[in-house]
Amino acid sequence: MLPLGTVPFSIRALVLLSAGAPALAAQSGQADPRTLDSIAAAGVLANRAVGLVAAVVKGNDTLLVKAYGRANLEWDVPMPTDAMFEVGSIAKQFAAAATLQLRDAGTLSLDDELTKWLPDLGAGASKVTLRRLLSHTSGISGFSEEPEWEINLFRPRFPRDSAYGRIRLQALRFPTGEAQAYSNSGIWLLGVVVEKASGMKYEDYLEQKIFAPLGMKRSMYCNSTANVARRAHGYQMLAGTIRRAPLVNYAWVFAPGAICSTAGDLVVWLKALHGGKVLTPKSYAEMTTAATLVDGTAVQYGMGIKVGEDYRGLRYIGHGGTAPGFRADATWYPDAQMAVVVLMNTSPTNLSPGSVGGALAREVLPWPRKDMTYYTGDATQLVGKYQLVMGGNRPPFTIEVTQTPTGLAFSNNGSRPERLPWVGGLKFYASENVTITFRRANGDTGPVTELRRDDAGNHYILKKQ
Repeated sequence: MLPLGTVPFSIRALVLLSAGAPALAAQSGQADPRTLDSIAAAGVLANRAVGLVAAVVKGNDTLLVKAYGRANLEWDVPMPTDAMFEVGSIAKQFAAAATLQLRDAGTLSLDDELTKWLPDLGAGASKVTLRRLLSHTSGISGFSEEPEWEINLFRPRFPRDSAYGRIRLQALRFPTGEAQAYSNSGIWLLGVVVEKASGMKYEDYLEQKIFAPLGMKRSMYCNSTANVARRAHGYQMLAGTIRRAPLVNYAWVFAPGAICSTAGDLVVWLKALHGGKVLTPKSYAEMTTAATLVDGTAVQYGMGIKVGEDYRGLRYIGHGGTAPGFRADATWYPDAQMAVVVLMNTSPTNLSPGSVGGALAREVLPWPRKDMTYYTGDATQLVGKYQLVMGGNRPPFTIEVTQTPTGLAFSNNGSRPERLPWVGGLKFYASENVTITFRRANGDTGPVTELRRDDAGNHYILKKQ
């Protein structure tokens, strides 16, 4: 085993979030409502978000549902608790649920090749299955990272199906199943499959099969031009200045991110999904089980949803989302049957709704892992530069590992080296749910030749240079 040294553990994001907050009461399993309120309000009070709604519901107990800041700055409208937000990639779990519902009905199989439903994609996609699309392990290129995508979001010139034409022309980034790269394009294609398999428009499917049956009356397929009561308006923080975010055309966005909802509706969704009201037990288990690559590596992602544990050992199932002027996070803590939702009408900003939600959860729940350590022993076998060879969404990407007088340090793409907490074996945490794991050439023996970085949606495979 590698030697280690015990050092107090801290993450800058959490210090910035709740500096000066009362000592956590989570160790006794209790939560002071005033502390939850303080954690949720901190970002708005510090002018890091225009407005925010936070909800914490544990079993049948509502611990917090409160709004902060403004829904509309121009008219000085306070944020209501049932404000409707654009929730971005939280929509991916709805696309997954729709696909799995159709599987439960016998209409499709997760092991169907994509070309069964979309034959004009060509031979390059012949080995891509619906299962691989759901876990971002398909290799389908991310068209949403291209300039044309953003242009059409704000100045729509092309109909929805023209996006399909662009995706169809992209080659696979890697052989399907051999790596993971977060792909809006893959979920976009699943939306088309849902339409073909159900015989319904995607937005109609969501309304008739999910929103209406669950009583999610304040959820909809986004339409930025529709008159919606108590809609939160989006804002951007640019160089310290707050500006109104541009309206989005959701025609191209489609299944990966075109849902608008409220904190209350998302709590309803989380309790229904994880309470057996949406899927069969088999489909729910598959959706919330970590997917594996062809080499057997488990990633921190199931089907349309992140699955794992944070740096303190709390198991979670959830997803974040970003849209122009909006950020969101909706997470379920299965061991406590607890839903935590944080919605903001500000993006870009350095305030993460996931960090706010994580701080709220840790205030309520006991920490399985209380004492964290940094590695300070001989790291000769780990030190070196690792170069991305497959996976992820930020090529080129390098991680340099160095030994410092105070311990092992990591640098991404030439950034300032930073020590990371050590979890066990060859595993470290880069942030709340981003892990870095070293790999040896021959399983448990041999020299370290590889590094894996997993950020719950992207699994980077880097080789030692």
